[in-house]
Amino acid sequence: MNISRDYEIKKMTGKKAALIAALVIGIFAIIYVVGGIFFQSHYLPRTVINGVSCTGKTAKSVQEDIREEVKNYKLELKQRGDKSETIRGDDVSIAVEFDDTLDKILDKQNGFKWIVTLFKPEVYESKSIVSYDKTALKKQMQQLKCMDTKGMVAPEDATLEEDQKEDYVIVPEVMGTTIDEKVFWKELNSSVLNLQDKLDMDKKCYVDPKVRKDSKVLKETLAQMKGLKKIQITYSFGDKKEILKGDEICKWMSISEGKAVVNEEQATEFIKSLGSKYNTAYKSKKLKTSWGSTVTITGGAYGWKIDNAKELEQLKKDIADGKDVTRDPVYSQTANSHGENDYGNTYVEINLTAQHLYFYKDGNLIVDSDFVSGNISKGNGTPVGAYPVTYTQRDATLKGENYASDVNFWIPYCGNVGMHDASWRNSFGGSIYKTSGSHGCVNLPYDAAKKIFDNIAAGYPVLVYELAGTESAKSIAMDQGRAVTNAINGIGEVTLDSQGVIASCRAQYDALSDEAKSYVDNYDVLLAAEEAYANLVNQQAAEDQANAEAQAQANAVIDLINKIGAVGPDSGGAIQSARAAYDALSDRAKGFVTNYGVLTQAEVEYQQLSES
Repeated sequence: MNISRDYEIKKMTGKKAALIAALVIGIFAIIYVVGGIFFQSHYLPRTVINGVSCTGKTAKSVQEDIREEVKNYKLELKQRGDKSETIRGDDVSIAVEFDDTLDKILDKQNGFKWIVTLFKPEVYESKSIVSYDKTALKKQMQQLKCMDTKGMVAPEDATLEEDQKEDYVIVPEVMGTTIDEKVFWKELNSSVLNLQDKLDMDKKCYVDPKVRKDSKVLKETLAQMKGLKKIQITYSFGDKKEILKGDEICKWMSISEGKAVVNEEQATEFIKSLGSKYNTAYKSKKLKTSWGSTVTITGGAYGWKIDNAKELEQLKKDIADGKDVTRDPVYSQTANSHGENDYGNTYVEINLTAQHLYFYKDGNLIVDSDFVSGNISKGNGTPVGAYPVTYTQRDATLKGENYASDVNFWIPYCGNVGMHDASWRNSFGGSIYKTSGSHGCVNLPYDAAKKIFDNIAAGYPVLVYELAGTESAKSIAMDQGRAVTNAINGIGEVTLDSQGVIASCRAQYDALSDEAKSYVDNYDVLLAAEEAYANLVNQQAAEDQANAEAQAQANAVIDLINKIGAVGPDSGGAIQSARAAYDALSDRAKGFVTNYGVLTQAEVEYQQLSES
């Protein structure tokens, strides 16, 4: 091998290649320089001014081209449905008004950028070149047939519907012919200004459907709806079930912008139907009382209650998940059990008639106690009904109009009504509540209140009722004692006419049991009345005796006065005798002398006779 020779050949070949490359570069450089010089006075490649191609042209030649374009200008409006309309330049007073704009554009261009513009065009739009009457153009636009709203077809999104096989299929969109007037006006102005001869309205000027048949979202919704028909949502209500099938759910669905949307009104109606069937809050309840009889308790909020708003949100989520699910409804409040008695075997039983309560927990009796409820004489009676415990609180201060009470255990269940200890009381039960009851709460002994507090929680049922015939012996005794107390208070001031009422009170009191007598707190008033009446009777008897004696004494004097007769000279002895007898009488007896005036008249007449 001749290494030296091969090296010489390669060296000559390299020089030749370098020479060719230099030649090519030189040619291109010449072309670039010549082009740069040329485009100093001519528009750059791919220059467009007001829609007119100006490549390699001078400003003067562009003016001629624009004049020619304007001379017979008309704009064809290509519409949907193979329709078209035309707006002519004469109709909108289109004209050219050349100033120095074309020269400025040319001066602005750098001729040596001609290679760049081969790949990146320069487009100019100038209102100072082409002018037209915008008001006339607006009028022309409004007169177009395509602008008649009565003839417009509204666009419709592609959607889903069930076919004859009850399977979901895609229904293609309807493009419609509704004009987007704002966009159309903009495109119309741009077309006229740039002397375009055609405006394809189909591209921008119509209000298009938002969802097309090939939409990814719609295809996903199709799969979702097909799957939805097969699912079921099972609601549990204790031992009972309610099944919501996919077929029913699909009836609630509508397609909006390609997505499946739950009709909330229909879904809410379904939820309300569940509530109507299974909600127990505010509904009457049967309770077999600790007294053996059964009562119907009305009023109060205790019980199951579906939270319609939250259940709707959960139901929408289950539908979106598209899977079978078994669950409880979403409740705003719950109860101890489903079935006939929603309070189960844990509850506080409050008998207002008996003024006694029982607290059962898991069927076991925890507390058995008397209490004092609201004062019915002042309109503060404790409300009946079934209520959930609201909360529990230690060391609370209960405030109301003109009072504030500190309690150790506060268990509200009906607004500001609740159970609590009442250290200020030394007696509970009976009929204290009728006249000396609380402001509405259930007052309890300390130990009973504490035990309830320690074993109860928010949500526990409190069942409050009245039951005639369950009054305690203490209550009956207190009522009997109170009745006699009221009767004694009715005696009032004692007079000789008080015999009947005092005797009645004595008879009522004597008929009481010893326990009932203990609740007559004004017995001393009866005793005082009886004593006062006896004194009045004795006083009256003595008065009658004195009057009788005085009457007998007066009768003798009356006879002496009557014997005076007609007054004459011989009447002196009779008058003196009558006077002496009268003056000897007591003041009481004198009051019974009914003819004393006869005596005084006789004395006057006799005196007159003696003086004549």
